[in-house]
Amino acid sequence: MAERFDAIVIGGGHNGLVNAAYLARAGKKVLVLERRYLVGGATVTEELFPGFKYTVFSYVVSLMRPEIIRDLNLPAHGLTILPLESTLTPLPDGNYLYRDGDHFRTMRDIARFSQRDAEAYDEYGRTLYFMAKAVKYMLGIVPPDPTRYRPGDLYGLARLGKHLLGLSEENIYMLVKLMTMSSADFLEQWFETDVLKATLSASGIIGTFLGPRSPGTAYVLLHHYMGEIDGNFRAWGFAKGGTGAIADAIARAAEGFGVRIRTESPVGQVIVKDGVVQGVALDNGDEIYADIVVSSLDPQQTFLNLVDARHLPDELVDAIRRFKFRGSSAKVNLALDAAPELACLPGYGPHLRGAISISPSLDYLEQAYDDAKYGDFSRKPYMDVIIPSMIDPDMAPPGKHVMSCFIQYAPYELREGTWESRREEFGDTVINTLAEYIPNLKDIILHRQVVTPWDIEATTGLTQGNIFQGELSLSQLFFLRPAAGYANYRTPLKNYYQCGSGTHPGGGIMGAPGRLAALEILKDWKH
Repeated sequence: MAERFDAIVIGGGHNGLVNAAYLARAGKKVLVLERRYLVGGATVTEELFPGFKYTVFSYVVSLMRPEIIRDLNLPAHGLTILPLESTLTPLPDGNYLYRDGDHFRTMRDIARFSQRDAEAYDEYGRTLYFMAKAVKYMLGIVPPDPTRYRPGDLYGLARLGKHLLGLSEENIYMLVKLMTMSSADFLEQWFETDVLKATLSASGIIGTFLGPRSPGTAYVLLHHYMGEIDGNFRAWGFAKGGTGAIADAIARAAEGFGVRIRTESPVGQVIVKDGVVQGVALDNGDEIYADIVVSSLDPQQTFLNLVDARHLPDELVDAIRRFKFRGSSAKVNLALDAAPELACLPGYGPHLRGAISISPSLDYLEQAYDDAKYGDFSRKPYMDVIIPSMIDPDMAPPGKHVMSCFIQYAPYELREGTWESRREEFGDTVINTLAEYIPNLKDIILHRQVVTPWDIEATTGLTQGNIFQGELSLSQLFFLRPAAGYANYRTPLKNYYQCGSGTHPGGGIMGAPGRLAALEILKDWKH
């Protein structure tokens, strides 16, 4: 007789693994099915060139919920977060803006551009700290639906209202601004220095098909500001061993609770009989049965690819077809023969252990978006660059380095040609842009990997290569993520649940959707 499970989790990304771990921790017999040869989804580390470990897709960590780290005891399973304390923004004229964990040094550097901005920087930081604390509450709750009159939703709305009423009048006004304004407009209320506004506003465009002057990007800025390590907001870090080490630690914790993980096991279909989910069918034809099935895949995969649309309400099918993915991010990963030399700050220094932001001005970012808006990749792209081997020497052989370059914009759909035919042209554009700030770059490249949105989709299954499983726009947040009426991790099909980043509270290496979905599943089991 075929083995049966209490729960099958589709997808071994970090949310799927978190979900499985919480279910198994509650005593359930859980199977995770992952299509690739390793777990992690977009949270992976791979040695694609001998001796050099690439953080292929995601590359930094900050949003991982502290409660998950505690509940699963991830440090005991090998999770170590190394601080990523600085951001250097080089300028074409050889100048630079440098911000790091030394508050007074950061203030002095900002004051080189504007004394007024240096004074405003503290107030800006305090305001976003309070905003992050205000929104942090929402990251830990199931979104109540204001259109339903169920007791749970009414109680949730009352608690949310009480939380918001606890904010000061000034903070409520500021929260409304953050939810509706563009990141550029929001920052222009505080600062006058173009490079400072550009570097800060770049957080508002990551993973979105929007420019810094597009309404709604101020919330994305706040979403990234909520990075929290050991209770410190706006703390960014690098996982020792790359982001794959995060997935590996969660997987080890899950296996410690009894979870069984099967790699190279792509799921082709969810088995539905009389409106009730019974299990899954793998691509090879094998059928595996369980009491419940949880999809950590994106909404397109969860509702339209794994399930026949005839099993779902028409309004849900229509909503998911309208759900915006619009992948716009790419990666270029490099193996280097030596350390990069920045024109603005030559030689070794702490600046090489932090982020390097290619965001010299707001116009630069907006022009990068203009290229993508009309169907081409950015000719002068925004880049967020880190050198993982400077933070964790085990990422490359002694004296060698790896460089991870996150790029905006690279639209999934190109107006001319295909990504297959233009991948190397795009890679050349990235290297040529970066070489303007790192003159020795072309001489030290040993190997490069160019990852387009098309590659992200083909490798991980993320629709259109969107790293957040769907844009973080206002129409796709909270009780509208992924669709009105279906933000509580349940689906119209009995015994079928969702727990990916396409659900509340969204993307990033956060784990919150996996955890919240597991808690809801366990409630249903109890009742």
